[in-house]
Amino acid sequence: MASLTSSSPFTEAVVTSMRKLYPESLADKSFDNTGLLLEAPYDPARRQKNSVLLAIDLTTAVADEAIKRRDSAIVAYHPIIFRGLKSVTLGDTQQKSLLRLVQNGISVYSPHTAVDTVPGGMADWLCDVVTGTWQADKSASRQLPGCGSSLYSAPTYPQQETVPTAVSAQSSSQIPHTRSTIHPSLPASIPEGFESAGAGRLVTFNQAQPLTALIDLIGHGIGRPGGIPIATPQSRSVDDIQIRTVGMCPGSGSGVLLRGDSIPDLLFTGEMSHHEALAATERGSVVISLSHSNSERGYLRAVMQNKLLRELSLTWKAAREEALLAIQDSAKQGGAAPTKTADIYEDVEVDVSVSEADRDPYGIMVWRGGI
Repeated sequence: MASLTSSSPFTEAVVTSMRKLYPESLADKSFDNTGLLLEAPYDPARRQKNSVLLAIDLTTAVADEAIKRRDSAIVAYHPIIFRGLKSVTLGDTQQKSLLRLVQNGISVYSPHTAVDTVPGGMADWLCDVVTGTWQADKSASRQLPGCGSSLYSAPTYPQQETVPTAVSAQSSSQIPHTRSTIHPSLPASIPEGFESAGAGRLVTFNQAQPLTALIDLIGHGIGRPGGIPIATPQSRSVDDIQIRTVGMCPGSGSGVLLRGDSIPDLLFTGEMSHHEALAATERGSVVISLSHSNSERGYLRAVMQNKLLRELSLTWKAAREEALLAIQDSAKQGGAAPTKTADIYEDVEVDVSVSEADRDPYGIMVWRGGI
C-alpha cells in the first residue's frame, strides 16, 4: 500500500509556480493567511488530472466542480482558512468542503494579498480596466432565467465567459496616464524584480476624463454587470464630473484609499461602508464599489489563467525531466522497478481553468416597472 505522506508532484509544481508569480512575502501578514492551506496526500492508485481550478471563493459549488473535474489543486484567492481552527467537522459547511477535497486528493492554495500587491497583479489589472488597456468582448451578456416575481428579474451577475484583449501601449484606445503604488511594500519584503509592489494603485490621466466614459470602461472590463453602485457628491451631476486621478484597490479598499489628507477624484474598489462612502463624497470624490469580489474575479480569466499556465508548464516540464532521469538512472543501477508513482511523470498535459461556479454572493435584481 502506498504511503500517503506527501502531496502530488504536480501539486508541488503548482505551489512552486504560484510562489514564483506571487511571492508570499508580499502578502500582508498582519491579518492575511496565504499559502498552501490544504495539502491533500497523494495516492498514486487514484490519479487526479494535472489541472488547476481558479476561483475567488472556495464555496461548496466550487468544491463540487473541482471534485467532478478531478483537479489536483484549487487556487482560491480568498483564504478559506482565515483564523485558527479548534476543530474540523462536517457540521461546518466550509470545513466540510475541505474534508471532501482531501478525501478526493485536491489541495488548496490561497495567494490573496500577494496578488493585490504584486506588479502586474490585481490592482494593476484594475488600472488596466479604467484606462482602457483591457477591453472585454462587448457581445451581449447572457441573462439568467426569470425568478417568478412580477416586479423584478432574477439576479444578474457579471459574466466572465470571454477573455479581454490587451490594447497596445501605442493604441489610441488606451487613455494616456501614469500610475504609481499608493502604499509601497516594506523594502525587506520585496523580492528582486518586484520593486513596485505595494497596496493600491493611483492612476493620473494626462487630461481629465468624463466620469461616464470611465464607467463604460469599468462595465466592459468587469463583465457587464446589471448595475454599478456609485456614490457622487450631492451637488454634482454624473454627466458633468471630470476625473483626473483614480485610486484602485481590489476587495475592501477603504483602508488603502482613504488614508492621508488628500484622496483621488475617483475611488474604484470592491467594498466601502456607508459612512466611508459618505466621507469620500463629502470631500468631493466619487466612489465606485462593485460588491467585494466583482473587483477581483475578472483578473482570474484576464491575467492569472494564462500567467499560471505558462509558468506551470515550465515548472512541470523541469520536474518531469528531473524525475524521469532519476528513474532511468536508478533502473540502470539495478534499483527498484518504477512504481505507479512514476506514472504521473509520463503525463505532459497541464491545464489551468477558471471556475464556472464561482460568483459574488450579491446579484442585481432589476426593477421591471408596473405597480
